[in-house]
Amino acid sequence: MDFSSLETWGYLAVAFFSFGGSFFIVAAAGVFSFLGHMNLPLALAIAAFANFMGDNFLFYLARYHKKEVMPYFAKHKRKLALANLIMRRYGVWAIFIQKFIYGVKTLVPLVMGMSKYPFGKFVFYNFFASIIFVSVIGLSAYYASESIITFFNAVKDRPWLAPLFAVAVLGTLWYAMTHFTKKRN
Repeated sequence: MDFSSLETWGYLAVAFFSFGGSFFIVAAAGVFSFLGHMNLPLALAIAAFANFMGDNFLFYLARYHKKEVMPYFAKHKRKLALANLIMRRYGVWAIFIQKFIYGVKTLVPLVMGMSKYPFGKFVFYNFFASIIFVSVIGLSAYYASESIITFFNAVKDRPWLAPLFAVAVLGTLWYAMTHFTKKRN
């Protein structure tokens, strides 16, 4: 195995960042596959497996190491409450929904782990949720690669677009998270 190639490091990056649930690495794998630098089925399989293992790890931490984990989430009580609400309202579907909600996707497995939700049931549904999540993001990026490449070429020609786009995306995420986690009267 050649450890100096983009393909090798790309698969390792896909595994590492998918363990944490990254949207962007899965999308990047789709684009790199479109460009011929990665094998799409292999990249998506690695991403799905790593994503599956990452959420199982979070569930395990919350279930068996709750005292050690909770201090890290002391400042995120509203997000934990939102994750708990999602879990109670949608049940099994929360496992699928949480994969697509930035800022909550880490918390739902933790909340489920802290609850009396069965570990085996979580693992079963998480397996399918990981496959669906990676397939939707990876295949969307693969089929939208021409548009994505065009956008990056436009950013390369007009560098001021990158910070503008980043501020717009981060501002939208911040607004959405504060809006959905805000206490209602």
